[in-house]
Amino acid sequence: MTNAGTAISNEANTVAIVGETISRPQIETLIAQATQPLVFDACDFEGVDLSRLNLLGFEFRDCAFMETSLYAASLSQTTWRRCLGRQADFEAAELVDAQFLNCDLNNTKWRRARLSSASFRECKLTGANFEEVAHLGLCFEDTLLIGADLRRMSFRKTQLQQLDFSEADLSGCDFREAVFVGGSLRNAQLKLTRFDGADLREADIGGLKLVDAKLFKGATISLNQAAELLGELGITVA
Repeated sequence: MTNAGTAISNEANTVAIVGETISRPQIETLIAQATQPLVFDACDFEGVDLSRLNLLGFEFRDCAFMETSLYAASLSQTTWRRCLGRQADFEAAELVDAQFLNCDLNNTKWRRARLSSASFRECKLTGANFEEVAHLGLCFEDTLLIGADLRRMSFRKTQLQQLDFSEADLSGCDFREAVFVGGSLRNAQLKLTRFDGADLREADIGGLKLVDAKLFKGATISLNQAAELLGELGITVA
């Protein structure tokens, strides 16, 4: 290809598009010409309509996707590194085995997306909407999920590494036998949430009321956490 800003890496036998502002017609041309998955480095996709495009296996490094539409796009096996995607729309997208690493994805929409075996590590997903996603094998690690909509998602028998669920809607979620390694449930919405057999000793459960205690039947909490819950009734544990 002869597009300006395009560099070919012989070492990995890949085509890298570097520092470009990408339009839909341009990426459609690149897709049509590509003989292998493309790598986009420091490219700007802000506000672009990428809906229903086939980007299978592509890699995005330090790219901007603010308010970009990826509705029903094919994004399985994609890799996203240090991308900025505030208010991007991933609704109904295919994201099986996708990897997001150190990305800022606040207030993104993932409704009805297929996220089976996808992973988010060191990401910001504050206010993100994961309503009705397919999530078997989905992994979050060291990630902010403050105020996110995660209703009816299952985390059963998983180890939850530094996940901040503060003020998130966790209604109907399944945390049975999950182990919290750090992280927070402060002020989360927990209607019909299950914690049977969960280990919450390292989690911040501040802001929860004793009226929510029945949700934690069968879970393990620390003495300090128990004292904090009793403190809601004005009872001091000495």
